[in-house]
Amino acid sequence: MMITILSLFLLLSTACTENSSETDPKTSPVEISLSEQNLLRAMELTDSAVSAHFTGAGMAMARYYNPYTEARSNETGSVWMYTAAIEAVNAILHGLQAQKEHGNANLYDENFDKYKELLARLYDNLDYYKGTFELVSYTQTKEWSVYGVHRSNTKGAAKVEGIENVYDDQMWLVRELLESYKITGETAYLKKAEYLTAYVLDGWDSTRKPDGTERGGITWGPGYVSKHSCSNGPMVSPLVWLHEIYKGKDDEISYRYIDAEDKQTRKSMQISKSEYYADFAKKIYDWQKNQLLRSDGVYDDMRGGCSPGNPQTETIDGTVYRKGINCQDRVGPAISYNSGTMLSGAADLYRATNEDAYLQDAKSLSDDSFEYFAKLNQTHDGYYSYDISGFNNWFNGVLMRGYVDVHPTYGSAADYIDTFQKNLDYGYENFLYEGFLPTNLLVGWSLTDSNNRTEGMFNFAFAAEYAVLSRYELAK
Repeated sequence: MMITILSLFLLLSTACTENSSETDPKTSPVEISLSEQNLLRAMELTDSAVSAHFTGAGMAMARYYNPYTEARSNETGSVWMYTAAIEAVNAILHGLQAQKEHGNANLYDENFDKYKELLARLYDNLDYYKGTFELVSYTQTKEWSVYGVHRSNTKGAAKVEGIENVYDDQMWLVRELLESYKITGETAYLKKAEYLTAYVLDGWDSTRKPDGTERGGITWGPGYVSKHSCSNGPMVSPLVWLHEIYKGKDDEISYRYIDAEDKQTRKSMQISKSEYYADFAKKIYDWQKNQLLRSDGVYDDMRGGCSPGNPQTETIDGTVYRKGINCQDRVGPAISYNSGTMLSGAADLYRATNEDAYLQDAKSLSDDSFEYFAKLNQTHDGYYSYDISGFNNWFNGVLMRGYVDVHPTYGSAADYIDTFQKNLDYGYENFLYEGFLPTNLLVGWSLTDSNNRTEGMFNFAFAAEYAVLSRYELAK
Protein backbone atom coordinates (compact mmCIF):
# COMPACT_ATOMS: atom_id res chain seq x y z
CA MET A 1 0.00 0.00 0.00
CA MET A 2 2.82 2.39 0.91
CA ILE A 3 4.60 1.66 -2.37
CA THR A 4 1.38 2.22 -4.36
CA ILE A 5 0.72 5.60 -2.76
CA LEU A 6 4.34 6.65 -3.25
CA SER A 7 4.23 5.57 -6.90
CA LEU A 8 1.02 7.52 -7.48
CA PHE A 9 2.57 10.63 -5.90
CA LEU A 10 5.64 10.38 -8.11
CA LEU A 11 3.48 9.88 -11.20
CA LEU A 12 1.37 12.95 -10.43
CA SER A 13 4.47 15.01 -9.65
CA THR A 14 6.08 14.03 -12.95
CA ALA A 15 2.92 14.83 -14.91
CA CYS A 16 2.63 18.20 -13.20
CA THR A 17 6.23 19.04 -14.02
CA GLU A 18 5.91 18.00 -17.64
CA ASN A 19 2.77 20.09 -18.14
CA SER A 20 4.28 23.24 -16.64
CA SER A 21 5.68 25.75 -19.11
CA GLU A 22 9.33 26.47 -18.51
CA THR A 23 8.80 30.01 -19.75
CA ASP A 24 5.70 30.80 -17.71
CA PRO A 25 6.83 33.62 -15.40
CA LYS A 26 4.41 32.53 -12.68
CA THR A 27 4.50 28.72 -12.75
CA SER A 28 7.97 27.89 -14.01
CA PRO A 29 9.77 25.24 -11.91
CA VAL A 30 13.05 26.43 -13.42
CA GLU A 31 14.95 29.17 -11.62
CA ILE A 32 15.24 32.20 -13.90
CA SER A 33 16.89 35.56 -13.44
CA LEU A 34 14.97 38.71 -12.62
CA SER A 35 15.97 40.06 -16.02
CA GLU A 36 14.45 37.10 -17.85
CA GLN A 37 11.36 37.14 -15.65
CA ASN A 38 10.82 40.81 -16.44
CA LEU A 39 11.08 40.15 -20.17
CA LEU A 40 8.73 37.17 -20.06
CA ARG A 41 6.18 39.30 -18.26
CA ALA A 42 6.64 42.09 -20.80
CA MET A 43 5.89 39.67 -23.64
CA GLU A 44 2.89 38.21 -21.82
CA LEU A 45 1.36 41.64 -21.21
CA THR A 46 2.06 42.78 -24.77
CA ASP A 47 0.56 39.67 -26.34
CA SER A 48 -2.58 40.08 -24.25
CA ALA A 49 -2.90 43.77 -25.12
CA VAL A 50 -2.36 43.22 -28.85
CA SER A 51 -4.98 40.47 -28.90
CA ALA A 52 -7.52 42.54 -26.98
CA HIS A 53 -7.05 46.05 -28.37
CA PHE A 54 -6.33 45.49 -32.08
CA THR A 55 -8.84 44.21 -34.62
CA GLY A 56 -8.71 43.47 -38.34
CA ALA A 57 -5.89 43.55 -40.85
CA GLY A 58 -5.66 47.31 -40.33
CA MET A 59 -5.08 46.86 -36.59
CA ALA A 60 -7.65 49.42 -35.50
CA MET A 61 -6.93 50.06 -31.82
CA ALA A 62 -9.75 50.11 -29.30
CA ARG A 63 -8.83 52.65 -26.67
CA TYR A 64 -10.31 50.58 -23.81
CA TYR A 65 -10.66 46.91 -23.03
CA ASN A 66 -12.27 45.25 -20.02
CA PRO A 67 -10.81 41.80 -19.28
CA TYR A 68 -13.71 40.96 -16.95
CA THR A 69 -16.44 41.62 -19.52
CA GLU A 70 -14.26 41.14 -22.65
CA ALA A 71 -15.71 44.38 -24.00
CA ARG A 72 -13.76 46.59 -26.41
CA SER A 73 -14.61 50.27 -26.64
CA ASN A 74 -15.91 51.75 -29.87
CA GLU A 75 -13.56 54.68 -29.31
CA THR A 76 -10.34 54.31 -31.28
CA GLY A 77 -7.02 55.15 -29.69
CA SER A 78 -5.18 58.29 -30.80
CA VAL A 79 -1.85 58.08 -32.61
CA TRP A 80 -0.12 58.70 -29.28
CA MET A 81 -1.91 55.72 -27.75
CA TYR A 82 -1.08 53.61 -30.81
CA THR A 83 2.59 54.55 -30.48
CA ALA A 84 2.60 53.05 -26.98
CA ALA A 85 2.27 49.63 -28.64
CA ILE A 86 5.31 50.35 -30.81
CA GLU A 87 7.17 51.43 -27.68
CA ALA A 88 6.43 48.12 -25.94
CA VAL A 89 7.54 46.06 -28.92
CA ASN A 90 10.75 48.05 -29.33
CA ALA A 91 11.53 47.59 -25.64
CA ILE A 92 10.96 43.84 -25.94
CA LEU A 93 13.24 43.60 -29.00
CA HIS A 94 15.98 45.47 -27.13
CA GLY A 95 15.46 43.17 -24.17
CA LEU A 96 15.74 40.06 -26.35
CA GLN A 97 18.92 41.39 -27.95
CA ALA A 98 20.39 42.00 -24.49
CA GLN A 99 19.46 38.47 -23.42
CA LYS A 100 21.29 37.07 -26.44
CA GLU A 101 24.36 39.19 -25.71
CA HIS A 102 24.39 37.80 -22.17
CA GLY A 103 24.18 34.18 -23.23
CA ASN A 104 20.42 33.53 -23.43
CA ALA A 105 20.25 32.87 -27.17
CA ASN A 106 17.27 30.54 -26.88
CA LEU A 107 14.91 33.24 -25.67
CA TYR A 108 16.10 35.49 -28.50
CA ASP A 109 15.75 32.79 -31.15
CA GLU A 110 12.26 31.84 -29.99
CA ASN A 111 10.84 35.37 -29.97
CA PHE A 112 12.84 38.01 -31.87
CA ASP A 113 11.43 37.42 -35.34
CA LYS A 114 7.86 37.32 -33.98
CA TYR A 115 8.14 40.79 -32.44
CA LYS A 116 10.13 42.19 -35.35
CA GLU A 117 7.26 41.17 -37.64
CA LEU A 118 4.72 42.67 -35.24
CA LEU A 119 6.73 45.91 -35.27
CA ALA A 120 6.57 46.04 -39.07
CA ARG A 121 2.79 45.52 -39.03
CA LEU A 122 2.35 48.28 -36.46
CA TYR A 123 4.29 50.72 -38.61
CA ASP A 124 2.44 49.68 -41.76
CA ASN A 125 -0.92 50.37 -40.15
CA LEU A 126 0.32 53.58 -38.55
CA ASP A 127 -0.45 55.08 -41.96
CA TYR A 128 -4.15 55.17 -41.03
CA TYR A 129 -3.12 58.20 -38.93
CA LYS A 130 -1.13 59.79 -41.77
CA GLY A 131 -2.16 62.79 -43.86
CA THR A 132 -0.70 65.62 -45.92
CA PHE A 133 -1.02 69.39 -45.62
CA GLU A 134 0.81 72.62 -46.42
CA LEU A 135 2.33 74.59 -43.55
CA VAL A 136 3.54 78.18 -43.36
CA SER A 137 6.37 78.17 -40.80
CA TYR A 138 8.89 80.66 -39.49
CA THR A 139 11.30 80.13 -42.41
CA GLN A 140 9.39 78.49 -45.29
CA THR A 141 6.16 77.14 -46.74
CA LYS A 142 6.20 73.41 -47.35
CA GLU A 143 3.94 70.41 -47.82
CA TRP A 144 4.33 67.74 -45.13
CA SER A 145 3.02 64.21 -44.63
CA VAL A 146 2.72 63.68 -40.88
CA TYR A 147 0.56 61.88 -38.32
CA GLY A 148 -2.75 63.24 -37.11
CA VAL A 149 -4.27 62.79 -33.70
CA HIS A 150 -7.16 60.69 -35.04
CA ARG A 151 -7.29 57.55 -37.15
CA SER A 152 -8.78 57.63 -40.62
CA ASN A 153 -10.61 54.78 -42.35
CA THR A 154 -8.09 54.97 -45.20
CA LYS A 155 -4.31 55.00 -45.13
CA GLY A 156 -2.87 58.46 -45.81
CA ALA A 157 -6.23 60.24 -45.51
CA ALA A 158 -6.14 61.39 -41.89
CA LYS A 159 -6.90 65.00 -40.98
CA VAL A 160 -3.62 66.69 -40.07
CA GLU A 161 -4.08 70.41 -40.69
CA GLY A 162 -3.96 72.92 -37.82
CA ILE A 163 -4.80 71.39 -34.45
CA GLU A 164 -5.35 67.96 -36.02
CA ASN A 165 -1.65 67.20 -35.51
CA VAL A 166 0.69 68.07 -32.66
CA TYR A 167 4.47 68.11 -32.57
CA ASP A 168 4.82 65.88 -29.52
CA ASP A 169 3.04 63.00 -31.27
CA GLN A 170 5.66 63.21 -34.02
CA MET A 171 8.43 63.33 -31.38
CA TRP A 172 7.32 60.10 -29.70
CA LEU A 173 7.29 58.50 -33.13
CA VAL A 174 10.77 59.82 -33.93
CA ARG A 175 12.02 58.27 -30.70
CA GLU A 176 10.47 54.89 -31.52
CA LEU A 177 11.57 54.94 -35.16
CA LEU A 178 15.14 55.49 -34.02
CA GLU A 179 14.82 52.71 -31.45
CA SER A 180 13.54 50.46 -34.25
CA TYR A 181 16.47 51.45 -36.46
CA LYS A 182 18.96 50.74 -33.67
CA ILE A 183 17.58 47.25 -33.02
CA THR A 184 16.83 46.16 -36.63
CA GLY A 185 19.29 48.19 -38.71
CA GLU A 186 16.55 48.91 -41.26
CA THR A 187 17.31 52.27 -42.89
CA ALA A 188 13.64 52.90 -43.69
CA TYR A 189 13.09 53.59 -39.99
CA LEU A 190 15.98 56.06 -39.91
CA LYS A 191 14.74 57.83 -43.04
CA LYS A 192 11.24 58.26 -41.63
CA ALA A 193 12.65 59.44 -38.29
CA GLU A 194 14.71 62.12 -40.01
CA TYR A 195 11.74 63.28 -42.06
CA LEU A 196 9.62 63.76 -38.95
CA THR A 197 12.57 65.39 -37.20
CA ALA A 198 12.73 67.96 -40.01
CA TYR A 199 9.03 68.63 -39.53
CA VAL A 200 9.39 69.06 -35.76
CA LEU A 201 12.40 71.37 -36.04
CA ASP A 202 10.52 73.43 -38.63
CA GLY A 203 8.27 74.27 -35.67
CA TRP A 204 11.14 75.79 -33.65
CA ASP A 205 10.48 79.52 -33.17
CA SER A 206 13.54 80.86 -34.93
CA THR A 207 12.30 84.46 -35.00
CA ARG A 208 14.57 86.98 -33.33
CA LYS A 209 14.12 88.98 -30.14
CA PRO A 210 15.29 92.63 -30.06
CA ASP A 211 18.75 91.51 -28.87
CA GLY A 212 19.10 89.23 -31.89
CA THR A 213 18.73 85.93 -30.05
CA GLU A 214 16.13 83.38 -31.10
CA ARG A 215 12.82 83.30 -29.25
CA GLY A 216 13.05 79.54 -29.28
CA GLY A 217 10.68 76.84 -28.17
CA ILE A 218 8.35 74.61 -30.17
CA THR A 219 4.61 75.17 -29.86
CA TRP A 220 2.38 72.23 -28.97
CA GLY A 221 1.46 72.01 -32.65
CA PRO A 222 1.27 74.20 -35.75
CA GLY A 223 -2.27 75.21 -34.74
CA TYR A 224 -1.24 76.36 -31.25
CA VAL A 225 0.78 79.19 -29.71
CA SER A 226 1.59 77.83 -26.23
CA LYS A 227 5.03 76.22 -25.89
CA HIS A 228 4.98 73.03 -23.85
CA SER A 229 7.42 70.79 -22.04
CA CYS A 230 5.90 67.89 -23.95
CA SER A 231 6.63 69.52 -27.31
CA ASN A 232 10.27 70.24 -26.52
CA GLY A 233 11.85 67.86 -24.00
CA PRO A 234 10.98 64.60 -25.82
CA MET A 235 13.07 65.71 -28.80
CA VAL A 236 16.38 66.12 -26.96
CA SER A 237 17.37 62.45 -26.74
CA PRO A 238 16.42 61.56 -30.35
CA LEU A 239 18.52 64.49 -31.58
CA VAL A 240 21.49 63.22 -29.59
CA TRP A 241 21.00 59.75 -31.09
CA LEU A 242 20.93 61.25 -34.59
CA HIS A 243 24.11 63.16 -33.78
CA GLU A 244 25.76 59.91 -32.73
CA ILE A 245 24.54 58.05 -35.84
CA TYR A 246 26.15 60.64 -38.12
CA LYS A 247 29.22 61.45 -36.03
CA GLY A 248 32.34 61.23 -38.17
CA LYS A 249 30.33 61.07 -41.41
CA ASP A 250 30.13 63.62 -44.24
CA ASP A 251 26.32 63.77 -44.49
CA GLU A 252 24.96 67.32 -44.63
CA ILE A 253 21.59 68.97 -44.14
CA SER A 254 20.07 72.37 -44.95
CA TYR A 255 19.89 74.61 -41.88
CA ARG A 256 17.24 77.32 -42.24
CA TYR A 257 17.48 80.33 -39.94
CA ILE A 258 16.81 84.07 -39.63
CA ASP A 259 19.57 86.66 -39.83
CA ALA A 260 20.57 87.87 -36.36
CA GLU A 261 21.45 91.36 -37.58
CA ASP A 262 18.35 92.53 -39.45
CA LYS A 263 16.13 89.95 -37.65
CA GLN A 264 14.11 89.38 -40.83
CA THR A 265 16.09 87.86 -43.66
CA ARG A 266 15.56 84.10 -44.05
CA LYS A 267 18.78 82.27 -44.81
CA SER A 268 19.92 78.73 -45.46
CA MET A 269 23.26 76.98 -45.24
CA GLN A 270 24.60 73.45 -45.54
CA ILE A 271 25.87 71.99 -42.29
CA SER A 272 26.97 68.53 -41.19
CA LYS A 273 24.10 66.45 -39.87
CA SER A 274 26.04 65.51 -36.76
CA GLU A 275 26.64 69.15 -35.85
CA TYR A 276 23.10 70.19 -36.77
CA TYR A 277 21.43 67.58 -34.59
CA ALA A 278 23.77 68.19 -31.65
CA ASP A 279 23.23 71.95 -31.77
CA PHE A 280 19.45 71.57 -31.80
CA ALA A 281 19.55 69.08 -28.92
CA LYS A 282 21.42 71.65 -26.83
CA LYS A 283 19.17 74.54 -27.91
CA ILE A 284 15.96 72.73 -27.05
CA TYR A 285 17.36 71.46 -23.75
CA ASP A 286 18.52 74.97 -22.79
CA TRP A 287 15.20 76.53 -23.76
CA GLN A 288 13.19 74.15 -21.60
CA LYS A 289 15.56 74.44 -18.65
CA ASN A 290 15.52 78.24 -18.80
CA GLN A 291 11.78 78.57 -19.39
CA LEU A 292 10.14 75.76 -17.43
CA LEU A 293 12.35 74.55 -14.56
CA ARG A 294 10.72 75.31 -11.21
CA SER A 295 12.29 76.31 -7.91
CA ASP A 296 11.51 72.84 -6.49
CA GLY A 297 13.61 71.25 -9.22
CA VAL A 298 10.94 69.74 -11.50
CA TYR A 299 9.45 70.98 -14.76
CA ASP A 300 6.23 72.86 -15.31
CA ASP A 301 3.86 72.02 -18.13
CA MET A 302 4.11 74.97 -20.52
CA ARG A 303 4.62 78.63 -21.31
CA GLY A 304 1.26 80.36 -21.69
CA GLY A 305 0.08 83.95 -21.77
CA CYS A 306 1.24 84.12 -25.38
CA SER A 307 1.20 87.02 -27.81
CA PRO A 308 -0.14 86.71 -30.43
CA GLY A 309 -2.89 84.60 -28.91
CA ASN A 310 -3.38 82.46 -32.00
CA PRO A 311 -1.16 81.56 -34.98
CA GLN A 312 -0.55 84.54 -37.23
CA THR A 313 1.57 85.29 -40.25
CA GLU A 314 3.61 88.25 -41.43
CA THR A 315 4.99 89.19 -44.84
CA ILE A 316 8.73 89.74 -45.23
CA ASP A 317 10.05 90.83 -48.64
CA GLY A 318 6.87 89.59 -50.27
CA THR A 319 6.92 86.15 -48.66
CA VAL A 320 4.56 84.98 -45.93
CA TYR A 321 6.00 83.43 -42.75
CA ARG A 322 4.65 82.49 -39.35
CA LYS A 323 4.95 85.26 -36.80
CA GLY A 324 7.12 84.78 -33.70
CA ILE A 325 5.47 84.14 -30.34
CA ASN A 326 6.22 85.60 -26.91
CA CYS A 327 4.85 83.57 -23.98
CA GLN A 328 5.02 85.24 -20.57
CA ASP A 329 3.51 82.78 -18.09
CA ARG A 330 5.01 79.57 -16.75
CA VAL A 331 2.03 77.27 -16.22
CA GLY A 332 1.72 74.03 -14.25
CA PRO A 333 1.15 71.47 -13.11
CA ALA A 334 4.38 69.54 -12.93
CA ILE A 335 3.83 66.20 -14.70
CA SER A 336 6.21 63.28 -14.31
CA TYR A 337 7.03 62.78 -17.99
CA ASN A 338 8.14 66.37 -18.44
CA SER A 339 10.90 65.76 -15.92
CA GLY A 340 11.50 62.28 -17.35
CA THR A 341 12.32 63.48 -20.85
CA MET A 342 14.76 66.04 -19.47
CA LEU A 343 16.41 63.34 -17.34
CA SER A 344 16.98 61.24 -20.44
CA GLY A 345 18.06 64.32 -22.38
CA ALA A 346 20.61 65.32 -19.75
CA ALA A 347 21.99 61.76 -19.61
CA ASP A 348 22.31 61.56 -23.39
CA LEU A 349 23.86 65.02 -23.71
CA TYR A 350 26.37 64.15 -21.00
CA ARG A 351 27.32 60.94 -22.83
CA ALA A 352 27.73 62.84 -26.11
CA THR A 353 29.55 65.92 -24.81
CA ASN A 354 31.08 64.89 -21.47
CA GLU A 355 30.08 68.32 -20.17
CA ASP A 356 29.71 68.15 -16.40
CA ALA A 357 26.76 70.57 -16.32
CA TYR A 358 24.52 67.93 -17.88
CA LEU A 359 25.60 65.35 -15.31
CA GLN A 360 24.88 67.71 -12.45
CA ASP A 361 21.47 68.49 -13.96
CA ALA A 362 20.72 64.78 -14.19
CA LYS A 363 21.66 64.14 -10.58
CA SER A 364 19.66 67.08 -9.24
CA LEU A 365 16.61 66.31 -11.35
CA SER A 366 16.71 62.63 -10.33
CA ASP A 367 16.61 63.51 -6.65
CA ASP A 368 14.12 66.35 -6.97
CA SER A 369 11.71 64.48 -9.22
CA PHE A 370 11.66 61.43 -6.96
CA GLU A 371 11.01 63.61 -3.92
CA TYR A 372 8.19 65.37 -5.77
CA PHE A 373 6.44 62.49 -7.55
CA ALA A 374 7.02 59.41 -5.34
CA LYS A 375 4.91 59.09 -2.17
CA LEU A 376 5.86 56.48 0.44
CA ASN A 377 3.09 54.55 2.24
CA GLN A 378 0.36 56.60 0.57
CA THR A 379 -1.36 53.63 -1.07
CA HIS A 380 0.35 50.58 0.42
CA ASP A 381 2.74 50.32 3.37
CA GLY A 382 6.34 49.98 2.28
CA TYR A 383 5.67 51.02 -1.31
CA TYR A 384 6.13 54.28 -3.17
CA SER A 385 3.14 55.29 -5.24
CA TYR A 386 2.87 57.71 -8.15
CA ASP A 387 -0.15 59.70 -9.30
CA ILE A 388 -2.18 57.54 -11.69
CA SER A 389 -4.96 60.00 -12.54
CA GLY A 390 -5.50 60.92 -16.17
CA PHE A 391 -2.67 59.64 -18.35
CA ASN A 392 -0.13 59.49 -15.53
CA ASN A 393 0.40 55.73 -15.78
CA TRP A 394 2.06 56.31 -19.15
CA PHE A 395 3.76 59.52 -18.00
CA ASN A 396 5.33 57.69 -15.07
CA GLY A 397 6.91 55.19 -17.43
CA VAL A 398 8.78 58.05 -19.11
CA LEU A 399 10.07 59.10 -15.70
CA MET A 400 11.24 55.56 -14.96
CA ARG A 401 13.10 55.42 -18.26
CA GLY A 402 14.78 58.69 -17.32
CA TYR A 403 16.09 57.11 -14.13
CA VAL A 404 17.33 54.11 -16.13
CA ASP A 405 19.14 56.41 -18.57
CA VAL A 406 20.76 58.35 -15.72
CA HIS A 407 21.78 55.27 -13.71
CA PRO A 408 25.11 54.52 -15.48
CA THR A 409 26.48 57.84 -14.22
CA TYR A 410 24.41 58.21 -11.04
CA GLY A 411 24.10 55.04 -9.02
CA SER A 412 21.59 56.52 -6.58
CA ALA A 413 18.98 56.31 -9.33
CA ALA A 414 18.85 52.55 -8.63
CA ASP A 415 16.71 53.22 -5.56
CA TYR A 416 14.22 55.15 -7.68
CA ILE A 417 14.12 52.48 -10.37
CA ASP A 418 13.49 49.80 -7.76
CA THR A 419 10.18 51.41 -6.78
CA PHE A 420 8.84 50.71 -10.27
CA GLN A 421 10.04 47.11 -10.16
CA LYS A 422 8.33 46.58 -6.81
CA ASN A 423 5.06 48.15 -7.93
CA LEU A 424 4.92 46.14 -11.15
CA ASP A 425 5.70 42.91 -9.32
CA TYR A 426 3.08 43.61 -6.66
CA GLY A 427 0.43 44.22 -9.30
CA TYR A 428 1.49 41.19 -11.33
CA GLU A 429 1.72 38.74 -8.44
CA ASN A 430 -1.51 39.85 -6.79
CA PHE A 431 -3.84 41.13 -9.48
CA LEU A 432 -2.88 39.75 -12.91
CA TYR A 433 -6.13 38.74 -14.64
CA GLU A 434 -6.32 37.18 -18.09
CA GLY A 435 -2.98 38.76 -18.99
CA PHE A 436 -3.88 42.26 -17.79
CA LEU A 437 -2.83 44.47 -14.90
CA PRO A 438 -5.19 46.92 -13.20
CA THR A 439 -4.79 50.66 -13.58
CA ASN A 440 -3.80 50.85 -9.90
CA LEU A 441 -1.05 48.28 -9.35
CA LEU A 442 -1.15 48.61 -5.57
CA VAL A 443 -4.95 48.45 -5.12
CA GLY A 444 -6.16 46.09 -7.82
CA TRP A 445 -9.46 45.63 -9.64
CA SER A 446 -12.91 46.92 -8.81
CA LEU A 447 -15.43 44.45 -7.34
CA THR A 448 -17.83 45.69 -10.01
CA ASP A 449 -16.81 43.99 -13.27
CA SER A 450 -18.04 46.82 -15.49
CA ASN A 451 -15.66 49.27 -13.82
CA ASN A 452 -12.55 47.35 -14.86
CA ARG A 453 -11.89 48.72 -18.32
CA THR A 454 -8.23 49.53 -18.95
CA GLU A 455 -6.47 51.98 -21.25
CA GLY A 456 -4.61 50.27 -24.06
CA MET A 457 -1.66 52.59 -23.68
CA PHE A 458 -1.39 51.68 -19.97
CA ASN A 459 -1.31 47.98 -20.79
CA PHE A 460 1.52 48.66 -23.24
CA ALA A 461 3.22 51.03 -20.79
CA PHE A 462 3.43 48.32 -18.11
CA ALA A 463 4.86 45.92 -20.69
CA ALA A 464 7.43 48.50 -21.84
CA GLU A 465 8.47 49.17 -18.25
CA TYR A 466 9.04 45.47 -17.61
CA ALA A 467 11.10 45.19 -20.82
CA VAL A 468 13.21 48.25 -19.96
CA LEU A 469 13.78 46.83 -16.47
CA SER A 470 14.87 43.52 -18.02
CA ARG A 471 17.61 45.25 -19.98
CA TYR A 472 18.52 47.40 -16.98
CA GLU A 473 19.09 44.32 -14.81
CA LEU A 474 21.65 43.01 -17.29
CA ALA A 475 23.42 46.34 -17.69
CA LYS A 476 23.65 47.58 -14.13
